This record gives sequence, structure tokens and C-alpha cells, in this order.
Amino acid sequence: MKKAPRNSGARVGVISLGCAKNLVDSEHLIASLFRAGLQLTANPDEADLLLVNTCAFIRDAREEAIDAVLDACRRKEKGPCRGVIVTGCLPQRYRHQLARAMPEADAFLGLDALDRVGDVALRLLRGEGPIRDIPGEAVRLFEPPASRVVLSGGPFAYVKIAEGCDHRCGFCAIPGIRGRHRSRPQDKIVAEAEELLGRGIRELNLISQDSTFYGRDRKDGADLCTLLEALGRIGGRFWIRILYGYPNGITNRLLDTMGAIPQVCRYLDVPVQHSHPDVLRLMRRGGTTRDVACLPERVRARLPGVVLRTTCLVGHPGESEAAFRHLKRYVEASSFDHLGVFAFSPEEGTPSAGLKARPRSATAERRREELLDVQQTVLDAPALAWTGAPDEFLLEKAAIGPDGTGVGRTRRQAPDVDGHTLVTGLGRRAKPGMWSGIRYTARQGIDWLATAE
Repeated sequence: MKKAPRNSGARVGVISLGCAKNLVDSEHLIASLFRAGLQLTANPDEADLLLVNTCAFIRDAREEAIDAVLDACRRKEKGPCRGVIVTGCLPQRYRHQLARAMPEADAFLGLDALDRVGDVALRLLRGEGPIRDIPGEAVRLFEPPASRVVLSGGPFAYVKIAEGCDHRCGFCAIPGIRGRHRSRPQDKIVAEAEELLGRGIRELNLISQDSTFYGRDRKDGADLCTLLEALGRIGGRFWIRILYGYPNGITNRLLDTMGAIPQVCRYLDVPVQHSHPDVLRLMRRGGTTRDVACLPERVRARLPGVVLRTTCLVGHPGESEAAFRHLKRYVEASSFDHLGVFAFSPEEGTPSAGLKARPRSATAERRREELLDVQQTVLDAPALAWTGAPDEFLLEKAAIGPDGTGVGRTRRQAPDVDGHTLVTGLGRRAKPGMWSGIRYTARQGIDWLATAE
């Protein structure tokens, strides 16, 4: 590693990869850098240090992370960068191999070391290293600083309500990376929400590996319903959105609570993964078979107007053509509002990786495309029905152009995954965080077009 003189206010470039939960971790990392007196730069060519917060959930994520780390190391060789710090899921998952496999990087920090990155950065700037701080299984639960950095880029924030996962799905490496489920205290979450709303945030997205599991590890009576009620008592105009639930966690009590609190979006992201009982059993999700089968109908009957997003996994070992046809019929009949599809990735250390009768990669990819085609057909009819309908709109980017066109979302769209709504007629003075009534005019891919009222 290049040696450097003592430096006050050195600049750090942060590359955040992966999901929204990782983005919250990056916000913690930046808070630690600020406490150490360091600055951020958006230009990696000007950075004294580069930090890559990685994802390692599936093969594509690992490849993206490795490419990002190697790119940072190349910049270190050519420019002012003096060191590369690798944090997050990749070093946590491969803590025994990564330092040997990537000697070009100068520091590797696990998930329990988020608050120590500032000190590590200063050590690197003093010429110390290499540094490895990965204690083992992740067990810590971080509370955000009083005035946390928000990296969402809009008037919304992700609020991590828990960490880790107690489910043991056969295909998933997350429990081995993130550790067991551990819920934050309810009063701490409410205090964070109040602080964010006071700063102009208009949407709170509650996230964890399974948000419906919130509170079950605590002994104080808190659960997702009591948390929603406490957030609703803050009062005022804002949205609360629940992301990432488990099928058997969508109870009638939860649906009734969502319907009773005006701020809660009638929106649920519940990955079902599959519909066929045999495949769910092989996935070690056999206990969700009944819940998956009746989920769309039951939820819509109990919570009218709810928007349902789900995720399916195709190509899992044991998925026959008959099982895949079962899934296609299920998706067609369920009319999910949003749907994502992944092809199976065998993850070392998971039970599914050792199963036989795995469909070929080309077959899994073909099934993925077929299921997405089914979903596109499903969406055509609702698009016509929504044309001309009114809705509430939150502006994310300032209106531009003579007609005051702005980009934002409605309650029907979660950030980053469900597209945007483009609204004309907002006026040139429209600013991010503004609310507006709209009427839909058309759908364009996954985006909606609308006019302001």
C-alpha cells in the first residue's frame, strides 16, 4: 500500500452495492467516516481512499462486487488513491479466503465493524495495513447516529427495523452472512422516524430480511403491528411502506392494522419463491405452501386496494416442467401488481446446492423469461383500468421543462424496483417532497404517465 503523510480531511469515495439493507449499512459507514474527520467525494479519481460496500447474496452480486473492488485497486495504482477498504457481505461470507484471494485490497471489514471504518481509514492513511476486522458470525445491531446520512437520493428513507434471519430456506446464504434475526427496540425506531420526518423525509420504508418477523425475538410485546401503530401516532402526512415479508407472516391482524392507519401504504412485498408444493418443500419452505396458495385472494379480500409484489425463483433442483407450468398458472391467476424472477444460483454452504435434478442454466433462464412474459400479459388489463383514475403522488425530482414535468412515485410503487410516475402540469416551482393529486394517462413499460390535478 502507498504510504502517505498525516492528512486531515482526506476524501473517501464510497461505492455501495446490493439491496436497500446494504444502503443503510453504507449510511452507517459514512457516519463513521465523518466522525473520523474524513470527507466524501463523488469522484473516485479524486479519492484518497476508496470504500466498496459489497453484496454476496448470489453469483451475479459477487461478480459485481469483485469487479468493483478490482476497479478500485486499479485506481489506487494510477491515481491519488492510497488504499482500498472492502466491507459488507463479501468479506463477511468469505472471511477466511478473501484477503488471500485479493491482496490488492488494504482492509477487509465484516458486518460487525461498520462503526470502526473511520478508525481503519485513518490507519490506512498513516501507512498501516493490511487490516482485517471480521470477528466471525454477525451479532451486532446498530443504531443510526442522531443525524444520519440518507443516500436514497429522494425524499424517502429506508429504516432498518431488524437484522439477520431465522428462516433457513435451502437456497439462501443470508443467515450464514447476516446471522440470526435481531429486532431493534420499537422506541428507537420511532425516534429515528421522527428525526427523519423532521428533516423533510416523506416516506419511511421499513426493511429487514423479514419485516413480518419483527419483535418475535424480543420480550417486550413489540411486533410489526405495534410498531405500525406507534409510527402512525406520530401524525402528519407521510407514507409508511413495509418491504420484504414472509408468506405466513401476513396475518389478518397485520392486514387490519395496515388498513386502519392512514400513513401505511396498502403495499406488500412478499416473495413466494414458488407455488408447487414439491418445489417449496425442496426449498425448505414447505410450511408456506398453504399460505402461498391463498395469499393473493385472502389479502385482497381483507385489505381492498392492496398492491402485491412478489419474487419467484426458477430452476431450483427438482423443478420439473410440470412444476414450472404450475408456477406459470399461479402467476397468471394471482395477477400480482409487481413481480421479479431470479434463476437459481447454487450457493456454497446451502442445502440446495447439494441437491440433484437441477435444471440446466439455459433451462432456468428460459423459464425466467417465460414467467416474465406471463407477468407482462397479466399487467396489460389493469393498465387499461387505471387510465383516468386518480391517485396521490410524491415528487422525487424537481419539475423541469415548460410543462413542469416531474418524476416521482405513488403509493403503488416502491422505490428502485417498481418504476416511476412521470407527471406533467406540476408547474416550474414544484420541488422534491411535494405532494400532488394526479390522474393516470398511460403506462410506459414499468413506468406510469399522469397529469397533475
